[in-house]
Amino acid sequence: MRALDVVATWPVRSAAAGILGTWPAAGAAHVREDVWLHGDVGDLEHSYEWASLTKLCSALAVLVALEEGSVALDDPAGPPGSTVAHLLAHASGLAPDRREAIAAPGTRRVYSNAGFELLGELVAERAEMPFARYVAAAVLEPLGMHGARLADDASPAWGMRGTLGDLLLLGTELLRPRIVAPETLAAATTVAFPGLAGVLPGFGRQDPCDWGLGFEIRDAKHPHWTGMRCSPATFGHFGRAGGFLWVDPLARIGCAVLTDEPFGPWAAQRWPALSDAVIESLDPERGGVTGA
Repeated sequence: MRALDVVATWPVRSAAAGILGTWPAAGAAHVREDVWLHGDVGDLEHSYEWASLTKLCSALAVLVALEEGSVALDDPAGPPGSTVAHLLAHASGLAPDRREAIAAPGTRRVYSNAGFELLGELVAERAEMPFARYVAAAVLEPLGMHGARLADDASPAWGMRGTLGDLLLLGTELLRPRIVAPETLAAATTVAFPGLAGVLPGFGRQDPCDWGLGFEIRDAKHPHWTGMRCSPATFGHFGRAGGFLWVDPLARIGCAVLTDEPFGPWAAQRWPALSDAVIESLDPERGGVTGA
């Protein structure tokens, strides 16, 4: 069985999945000239809700704003003592869905949608345009993500819709960045405010609960939504709408999934198994993926 064939057995009505790699292999197709699609299932052009996968695009937009000089990581943002970096790394102390501090900045990893909404407002103010328009100009259009959209009134934390094709294009940026410098992405996918404990939604308390600047980092978390065979450097995000995107920079591979079934025990069980199967499908002698 190919690694992705298991998706057909999931308790969902609709799903699409794909595997990316940074090397050519038999049967692989170009997504971009330096990134290949090593396998896919489902309809790549069907539109799904992305939920918190939206944070990946919003975080990239903030990184673009950083490089443009519109914002800085140490700019005050959020509750007193919090900065842009704290908001990106879920270390501001803001409650999950309220603009109310429940911890001092830098003391706990509190996963906060409210923090990303504040980031959207800050970038919109500095760029003098709605954040949704900034995301489109800074991320979606340069990457060719023509089926993805964040409405003007949608949350920068969870409001995007798009196709698996769009999510795979986003994955190419995380494998081989172009809209931001490789050094910028490397810094954003390094643990920010290390040592903080917190709750990984759907998987319970983690100590430490490592996070980068907008990107969740696997590190040694257990349980986790990626597989045990994914390296600790693996980063990405999942959404409660039933999809995920992770990139393992050591294996030079990424995996993306979108479904129409909200996250639940079914996903917590099946996503890690798929991720392990994807990693196991690597053929080290050919440097590619076999039967993906």
